[in-house]
Amino acid sequence: MTSLSKFSDHELIQSFIAGNSNALEILVLRHKDKLYTSILFLVKDKYLAEDIFQDVFIRVIDTVRGGRYTEEGKFLPWAMRIAHNLCVDHFRKVKRTPTIKTGDNQDIFEILNFTEDSAEDKMIKRQSHNRVKDMLDKLPEDQREVIILRHYADMSFKEIAALTDCSINTALGRMRYGLINLRKMMVQKQIAL
Repeated sequence: MTSLSKFSDHELIQSFIAGNSNALEILVLRHKDKLYTSILFLVKDKYLAEDIFQDVFIRVIDTVRGGRYTEEGKFLPWAMRIAHNLCVDHFRKVKRTPTIKTGDNQDIFEILNFTEDSAEDKMIKRQSHNRVKDMLDKLPEDQREVIILRHYADMSFKEIAALTDCSINTALGRMRYGLINLRKMMVQKQIAL
């Protein structure tokens, strides 16, 4: 399995198609943090995020096994699009608008890591995270979404535009105004992260 971890996403998918279920496990482990956390930011419910995360990989498996996956060299944006669409579908069902809210104890602009921090470091991170979370909650939904997708999911503005069904310039504008609004809040509340 360790040799599989060196494979590219494309090679892992090809290996999975050839019957190696370990390849899918490596693919899931490689992208689980970004996918799960992005879903959690959108739905604001840990258990719902876990359900949607599982649905994403069920769709991935069905699509790959059904021969409908077209390799474009970008597995993560494709999986992120599936996740985003499943979140939108959920909110259509409950007839409410999705908002992005953080619910874990990590800073929003950092990729999750599970290294052991001291109690003091954990407290500082939690306080910083809560400050960012509170400020993000005050942003308009479209600005929050672009900031999360860009800084957390490492998506390009082209990918964000396609995912949110807007132009690249609109995505850039939302990011710009979102960051301006975050800076204003930091100045007004004298917050240092």
